[in-house]
Amino acid sequence: MGQIRYRSAVSPVRRSFARPVELPDVDATVAALRPAEPLHCLRPAVLKATARRFVAAFTEAVGGDVLYAVKCNPDPAVLRALWKGGVRHFDCASPAEVRVVRSMFPEAVIHYMHPVKNRAAIRVAYRELGVRDFALDSVEELAKLREETGDARDLGLIVRLALPKGNATYDLSGKFGAAPDAAAGLLRRARALSPRIGVCFHVGSQCLTPDSYGDALRLAGGVIRASGVPVDVVDVGGGFPVSYPDMTPPPLDAYMEAIRAGIAGLGLPAGTRVWCEPGRALVAAGSSVVVQVEKRRGDELFVNDGVYGSLSDAGVPAFRFPCRLVRPAGTDTAPLMPFSFWGPTCDSADRMKGPFLLPADVREGDWIEIGQLGAYGATLRTEFNGFDQARLVEVADGPLLETPGHGVPARLPAK
Repeated sequence: MGQIRYRSAVSPVRRSFARPVELPDVDATVAALRPAEPLHCLRPAVLKATARRFVAAFTEAVGGDVLYAVKCNPDPAVLRALWKGGVRHFDCASPAEVRVVRSMFPEAVIHYMHPVKNRAAIRVAYRELGVRDFALDSVEELAKLREETGDARDLGLIVRLALPKGNATYDLSGKFGAAPDAAAGLLRRARALSPRIGVCFHVGSQCLTPDSYGDALRLAGGVIRASGVPVDVVDVGGGFPVSYPDMTPPPLDAYMEAIRAGIAGLGLPAGTRVWCEPGRALVAAGSSVVVQVEKRRGDELFVNDGVYGSLSDAGVPAFRFPCRLVRPAGTDTAPLMPFSFWGPTCDSADRMKGPFLLPADVREGDWIEIGQLGAYGATLRTEFNGFDQARLVEVADGPLLETPGHGVPARLPAK
């Protein structure tokens, strides 16, 4: 009989070193390592500064708690930097995510915010890992939580509200959430069972309109009033955006003001906690990926990472990422021109249309640094075609692209 084996996808970047190697900047790193596989360049100082700025802004706006969405990047080095930046609460979606946080920070407050969980996951989270807060969006999920925790009376039950389709880059309105009438009923049921209940929602990932939070909070207020019971938590979810070459969001303060005004309009009793669940906004600028050009065909570049690796968002979602040529042998003098990328697999779907602006003389053997990949870059890597090798280093330079008004300095021009 063969053995049963388990494979964890949390922190999937394979390191060539026991711990990330720290080098001064990306240029020096490439010159020293001349990497033939994708090179993930982590910026702990950027992650720490971004977390500190976000936590301070949310605290000043509503005095609330910032829950980092671990799914965005669960790498231990990332979690460590965020902790140093003041993050003490974590939004987890699986026992694997809970375990990595709990193992690193025993005193962390962990919230299981996935609205649909299997029974084994509930048991492990509650009985073994000390999780007490759980999201739900149906009476069936409430029944599972009661049964698998033995009708525990110390649960935090947070009802996920359905939102109408918005204008976020990634719409998240279709999968989770209870309609207003059903949500009000769930709140009444939860109030009879739990000392801590609340509502949560998600306006969609990469939300470029601060007013979306105000609209969602008005909907939440209607549900709370219809339920006829007080709530202890209002969770405004994630969706906080960052800049990309064709997307410049409003300043962070505009989002905080929209949330502050929306919360004030609810007339909540003193002591009600306000949560948020940022992911991309905390970590996108904190990592880049260096790829190598394997072939040039006109304005198409074949590179050693792609949609089955770190560049999933550059595929069908067609995100454009900031990029620059890294050529240790000399400076770049050629004018910029647009390129598209092909990834390393044999699948024709492994294409990134871009356009990605690079010097016109880019050639085989050159390296390209692609920024804003701290969010979902390493996390979405697969083993397809065996292209799963990657290295991780820590660097001290800034991000490739600034998100205005978010407190992260722009990168100085290379050379």
